[in-house]
Amino acid sequence: MDAIDKKLLKLLQTDSKSTTKELSMKLNLSVTAVYERIKKLEKDGTIKKYVALVDRNKVGKSYVVFCHIKLIQHAKDFIAEFENAILKLDEVLECFHVSGDYDYILKICVRDMEEYREFMVTKLTSIKHIGSTHSSFMIGEVKNTTVFDI
Repeated sequence: MDAIDKKLLKLLQTDSKSTTKELSMKLNLSVTAVYERIKKLEKDGTIKKYVALVDRNKVGKSYVVFCHIKLIQHAKDFIAEFENAILKLDEVLECFHVSGDYDYILKICVRDMEEYREFMVTKLTSIKHIGSTHSSFMIGEVKNTTVFDI
């Protein structure tokens, strides 16, 4: 990956709807050269997919919760069952297996506290092998980006 690829990635991360013509003008390359670079980055997996970032407030999912999960045991099958169950929960936007006092951190977006309570009672706590949970609620967002500095 050269400097032009890095600049191209930065531009695409900022606005993936930019046309190859717009990108070519910013990079001082031909449209064909930009197209070929993008295809190469897609093929090698550097660019995984293109998405629309949605304003969670506008879709009624402004209540953000970070839920720390501790499993009762670190058995391989317990981990697999838990992770498979989490993949099926639409409220969970992100799930990280972490070190420290807890085993997982979930980022959950719901409408309000009532919806979070319903999620906890009917979905999350029904997952096998959870020993304990600890929830923290977002009171303000300082930084939220998807752009890597490459």
